[in-house]
Amino acid sequence: MAQIYNFTDEEIEYLSFLAKDFPTAQDAVTEIINLNAILNLPKGTEHFMSDIHGEYEAFTHILRSASGAIKEKIDFLFSDKLSDEQRKELATLVYYPTEKTANITMNMTKEEKDEWYRAVLSYLIELSRYVSTKYTRSKVRKAIPKGYAYVLEELFNTDYTVHNKKEYYDNIINSIITMDKAPEFIKVICHLIQRLIVDHLHIVGDIFDRGPRADIVMDDIMNHHNVDVQWGNHDIVWMGAAAGSRVCISTVLANSIRYNNLHVIENGYGISLRPLAVFANEQYANSDTSRFIADIDDEDETGRRITEKDLEQTGKMAKAITIIMFKLEGQAIMRHPGFEMDDRLLLDKIDYEKGTININGVTYELLDKDFPTIDPNNPYELSLEETEVMAEIKANFRESEKLQNHVKFLFSKGSMYRCYNGNLLFHGAVPMDEEGNFKKFKYDGKEYFGKDLFDYCIMQAKNGYFCEEGTEEKQTGKDFMWWLWCGKFSPLFARDKITTFERRLIGDKSLCIEKKDTYYEVVKTAAGCEYILQSFGLTGTHSHIINGHTPVKASAGENPVKGEGKLIDIDGGFCRAYQKTTGIAGYTLIYNSYIMRLSSHEAFTSRDDAIKNNTDILSASVVFERLDKRIKVGETDKGKLLKAQMASLEKLLAAYKQGVIEEKK
Repeated sequence: MAQIYNFTDEEIEYLSFLAKDFPTAQDAVTEIINLNAILNLPKGTEHFMSDIHGEYEAFTHILRSASGAIKEKIDFLFSDKLSDEQRKELATLVYYPTEKTANITMNMTKEEKDEWYRAVLSYLIELSRYVSTKYTRSKVRKAIPKGYAYVLEELFNTDYTVHNKKEYYDNIINSIITMDKAPEFIKVICHLIQRLIVDHLHIVGDIFDRGPRADIVMDDIMNHHNVDVQWGNHDIVWMGAAAGSRVCISTVLANSIRYNNLHVIENGYGISLRPLAVFANEQYANSDTSRFIADIDDEDETGRRITEKDLEQTGKMAKAITIIMFKLEGQAIMRHPGFEMDDRLLLDKIDYEKGTININGVTYELLDKDFPTIDPNNPYELSLEETEVMAEIKANFRESEKLQNHVKFLFSKGSMYRCYNGNLLFHGAVPMDEEGNFKKFKYDGKEYFGKDLFDYCIMQAKNGYFCEEGTEEKQTGKDFMWWLWCGKFSPLFARDKITTFERRLIGDKSLCIEKKDTYYEVVKTAAGCEYILQSFGLTGTHSHIINGHTPVKASAGENPVKGEGKLIDIDGGFCRAYQKTTGIAGYTLIYNSYIMRLSSHEAFTSRDDAIKNNTDILSASVVFERLDKRIKVGETDKGKLLKAQMASLEKLLAAYKQGVIEEKK
């Protein structure tokens, strides 16, 4: 006998809203059947990437290739039909359909083009069928652009092994070619394959800094159909800069000048640095800037040769903004004693006449003794000229529409951490004390630690960006974003101090050591990882911590899998600046319905080389966890939501049957 419900007024109100989407009992039954079918499909593939650091070409290639998953499927389907080189060419076509189509067909006759279109469309359709098998037809249909949906659905669902169906199929292909629509259809199918091969993309922090064009990386991430982002410390400082934090702005500029990637500032985000350049030329015209000239390539990313004059100019700008940064850092530290960063107040420890500094009772000679903008009696105060420069640059950051859109996306799709399908994703560390317990952060009379500390930092970051200008909440929030960037054992920085001052101005390398948080010792054991996972509500056998932030030194034998398989560190060195240390060019993680597979990648040559010569990123993959049985959608976080929807629909069905809500015939 069907269950009789006693509906509350609140339930009736909610079900009345639900009835607008499902106005009849049959509509509700049909959706319940559909949701139940989805629950029994295999779990969608998740793709994890971290520490991209503006390396947009390598990122785009790995994203489009799904860390080699597309090539694997091509090899599986066509190893008996196509040579190795032909399979490489087909894979490159899927990654770069427009460019590769033009590259292949540029010297072909019309007849040769038509024949190539006919063959390649057939292969792409077969590949599309294969990668779409784990999805409902409805989901595949929604992934196809509307103008192409009918034709592609016919091609995907036609059994052309049957004689009369084969003729029907061939006629569709011939019509596409005859109407000169083949390149468009190739592009649409390739993008569909890229979309279906990965159901969910996770970016585990550090999109910005180091590499040339983080803005292009952000554009790709925003265009992805299903993505989340865990903030890294390099992301949060850009978010603070977009919020108008002067200390974050100065940090962003110092980093960008140091790594010679001002294109992302000026070309990517349209932020003029002319005020800084003019100020640097005036105030540091006769100043020694050798300690601030970056060790950079002979050419910039556009191929323009770097001249001595360029280096001199960037040296002046770097010194000017770095001194401003030291001052603003001091101001933030003095505003917040709770940050416990007084050891970073170094400008007042300098003897400006002797050119020395006293740290912990030891006197060191400075490598640069010329500070024309520092008042020894008030070293943390900006000069009038510095104040004016920062006001102009702050306005430029706040008025950059593209930057503001990117940062709003990071707030809407991002957070400090995420629990997803049993895994805990975050960029840095959960601060731990020497006894292996959560380190307590005391601020404003309260203590925060573990998950609560992460949640508190999320709130402060949102205050810093969204609160009204001029309020105490906004200023505190902006300062917290700076603290997250480099603060003493912050969850995103995870070290005791940032030693920019020592690296720039003191020769003793022992002062440049940044002690890692105890977290990195705790997670070497499975018990330590499980302690952290449980604190975030994760207790499953197949739960893992998925981390970024700390480059894995693969060349020195370091293993990215730690804690007896409970932690995966996927920072392997996307950034070219790190690759000499790591020995590779990044780790990525694939988690499908039956395995977790970690891939290490060699350095990427270039997009142009990939298109012209079918060069791929050489990758080595290791399956480090194989599940006993395939995970179904019903066992995932999405499955929980679908089951909740089914429960509501079943109540709506009961309400229809009991006459509590009237069907709209």
